[in-house]
Amino acid sequence: MTATFTPTNNFALPGGWHCLTPIWQSQEEEIQHGLPHTQLSPCWQMLLLGDGSPTRHLQLLTGEPTEVDVIDMSFIGMDLDKAPNLIQALPGPRLRRQVWLRTSSGQRLAYAASWWEASHVDEYLQNRSLPIWASLARLRTELYRDVQGIYYGHSDALEVGFNEKGPFWGRHYLFWHHGLPLTLIYEVFSPYLTKYLGDA
Repeated sequence: MTATFTPTNNFALPGGWHCLTPIWQSQEEEIQHGLPHTQLSPCWQMLLLGDGSPTRHLQLLTGEPTEVDVIDMSFIGMDLDKAPNLIQALPGPRLRRQVWLRTSSGQRLAYAASWWEASHVDEYLQNRSLPIWASLARLRTELYRDVQGIYYGHSDALEVGFNEKGPFWGRHYLFWHHGLPLTLIYEVFSPYLTKYLGDA
């Protein structure tokens, strides 16, 4: 049996979420064509620019189930919440969810903030402790992950949360379902993943 622990430093800040202060950020065209391998390694590009599930990728990399610590579920109404501009594609009022993605043994691998139309969140996140991918897979929901931005930057809170020095790689994307935007997600990955992916 694998030991698990619940971290005490959850950083659930009322009214806030953890975005990166970017040193560099991408343009949409760069995302579509990929970056030079001298700028970002192929393995990290597959994680950041690919349209597959990061929850599934993390499980395959570590050999452990990916689990979720939900640290915030906040009703934000029509507030833009300092989120990427794509939040305006989601009907309001909205709800923001923040989570840590970790191995079952407790190693934090990613942080994610997501925004949902408040009236539909229970439909798609029936068990809020499950990763989004697992929830949607159970419902057999067909999705298109539309990566719109990647970032390389700093966050003091995430340095403490990951127990890793930055800078960090992150991205944001829309999930589309039946031609309509379902949720906006902003993810930041821990440098711990260099253990599996090599240097970025």
